[in-house]
Formats: sequence, structure tokens, C-alpha cells
Amino acid sequence: MTNHLVLEVGTALIIISIAALLANKLNFSIIPFLIIFGMIVGPHAPVVGVLDFTFINSNEIITFFGRVGVLFLLFYLGLEFSVGKLVRSGKNIAVGGSIYILINFSLGLIYALIMGFPLLEVLIIAGIITISSSAIVAKVIVDLRRTANPETELILGIIMFEDIFLAVYLSIISGLVLGDATSVLGVAKSILIAFGYMILFFIIARTCTKHLNKLLNITSNEIFIIVIFASLFFIAGFSETIHVAEAIGALLLGLVFSETEHSERIEKLVIPFRDFFGAIFFFSFGLSIDPFTLGGAVWLALGAVVITIIGNFAAGMIAGRKAGLSHKASSNIGLTIVSRGEFSIIVANIGMAGGLASILKPFSALYVLILAILGPLLTKESKRIYTFLNGIFKWKTENPQIKKKVNRRKDTV
Repeated sequence: MTNHLVLEVGTALIIISIAALLANKLNFSIIPFLIIFGMIVGPHAPVVGVLDFTFINSNEIITFFGRVGVLFLLFYLGLEFSVGKLVRSGKNIAVGGSIYILINFSLGLIYALIMGFPLLEVLIIAGIITISSSAIVAKVIVDLRRTANPETELILGIIMFEDIFLAVYLSIISGLVLGDATSVLGVAKSILIAFGYMILFFIIARTCTKHLNKLLNITSNEIFIIVIFASLFFIAGFSETIHVAEAIGALLLGLVFSETEHSERIEKLVIPFRDFFGAIFFFSFGLSIDPFTLGGAVWLALGAVVITIIGNFAAGMIAGRKAGLSHKASSNIGLTIVSRGEFSIIVANIGMAGGLASILKPFSALYVLILAILGPLLTKESKRIYTFLNGIFKWKTENPQIKKKVNRRKDTV
């Protein structure tokens, strides 16, 4: 069967193409279609002649292509921003990120305790519920052309803040569940490494732009793209070795390159790769979900979905208003980062590796699937949702002073 590896990958791409065409026909986000089509095929699917819809032999390469997709999605998102903006928003990001983590993690703990789980399972479920999907968030922001929105820099900051939390959380939970030694010193080291690594990239972006401009002053597009992609893959891979998510490494590198005079050229070259490999990521994510195992976790997952949507909306509103954003922009924050994905699955896998309750796997798969579908929907319909809620809560119209502040911020970028 390994002789048909290229055919298997080609079959996967045909399915992805059909999903994309259908989404385009219905004028809908491509993400839910890619995930659902991925679920329909996979290990439980039939083999029809030379067409192997199980994708067992090609699973490793499809998964790798999916990881590449996440790198391009986050790298491109970084290119769309200015390090200066994020540095100036440092306080808002720290406050907003803390609010977001505190609300969602607390709700996860309370929910798991109410459902009667033991302590370790409670901690795993809280982790699954807390962390949003950077890949889906990046894709939705780009697809809906919201990179210039005033709330998007805070969303980006919360994503990075989540990664610091994730680095600390994984080091603690791995020690508790898998039995590794986890000391206070080890946790402090994880925080310092993740935080220091991000600060290092901000410093490089602010002080080394002149040198980067010279280095990237390459006439040949062929050589230029080789240099850019080599940097992207190396930085992403290196980030993993120091326990910073590879996707965050890609995001940070994008932020550095956004400060150079070559940023627009990089964007144009990256877009086709972002779209192609990004689609494979969501399809491969669907492949990892077996629909026949989800039944027993339906009510548990639905309950978690409800508290996640409520928690995200509340956290977004509080964080946004604290940062001086309008009610509308603040509501967009919670609706945009509600999607759950790759990080939630990683947390669930730690629980499974530690021999915890078997329901964690179907619960995490179904929970992530529902929010991966609902997330883009809620973001797309955020205007209608805000209008509906505004009719209930009677929020004040946007403060002119806030509007001037936001416009002034845009003008200085």
C-alpha cells in the first residue's frame, strides 16, 4: 500500500477541494467543512479499489502538512501586525490575558467538580476548556479581513499570553498526571523561558530592523523564499525544544519580519502556502476524530460548550472594556477566540497517557469539534449577535473619546 502514498495524498486533496468548493458555494467558512469531511473518512472508512479512504499509510505526512499549515497561519498573522503596537499594549494584554485565563479556567474547574470527576480529571478538563485554538483564530481573522480591527491586537496578545500559561500548565499537569518531578523552581523556569523568549523577539524586531533589511535585500524570489521558509521552520522547531509552542515561534518571527521593508513581499509569497497547508491542517484534524466514539460524551461536551461560550464572551467584554475598546469591539474578542483545537487535544492526551478516565478522549474530541464549527460561525455573525444583545443590555453607544483614541493609535502605526 505504501506504493500508493502519492495517490492517497492526492485523494485527500481532492476531498479537501470538494469541501472548499462546497463552502464557497454556500458562502460559508471553510473550516467546519474541512473538519467534517475529515471525520467522514479516516480509519473507519472503506477502501474502494485503489482509493484508500482510511489514509492510514499517508496519515503521518498529512499530519505533518497540517502542522506546516498552522505555522503559515500564525506566521502570516504576525506579519499583519506591528511589534510597536503590541509593546504599547503590553499592560492591556497582561490584564486581558489574565482575565481570560482566570474566568475560563475557573469555569472549567467548577464544571468538572460539579460533574463529579476526581481531582486529576478536574485539572485536565479545566485545561481543555481554557485554551483556545490559535490556528482557527488566525484563519478566521484573516478570512474575515479583521486584521485591522482595533480589538485584533488584544486577541493576538491573549493568544501569546495563553501560550505562557500553557507552558506552565503543561509542566505542572505532566508532573501530577505522569508522575514526573515538578518543582516550584521548574515552573518558574518555564515561565521565565517562555516570557524571555517572547521579549527577545520584540527586542530583535525593534533593534535589528536595519540589519534584517540588508539581509533580506535579495533580488531572486527563489532565493528569497528559501531564506524566509528556512527561518520559519528553524525558529518554529527551535521553539519546541524550549517548550514554547512552534506556532507561537512562527507568530513571533512574523512579528519580527513585519517591521522590515520586505513585509509586503513576504506576505504575497506566503499567502498561497498559508491557504493550501492551512486547509490540510483542518482536514487532518477531522481525520483524528472517530465519530463512532463520541456518543457517550455528548451531554458532557454540550455543557462544556455552553459554559465556554458564556465564559469567553464575559472575558472578552471585561478585557476589551478594560483596554478602552467599545462594547462592540469587546464582544468581538470573546466571539473570535471561542474556538478550541490543537492545544485542547494535547491536554487531553496527557490525561489519556496517565491512565485517567477514558471519557476524556471522546469528550475532548466532541467538545473541540463543536467549538471548531461554532467558533467561525459566531465570529462571522458577531455583528448580529452584538445587535441582539445590545437590545437586551442597552449598552451605551461608542464613546467618542475611545473612538478618537483608537483612530489615533491606527494613525501612529
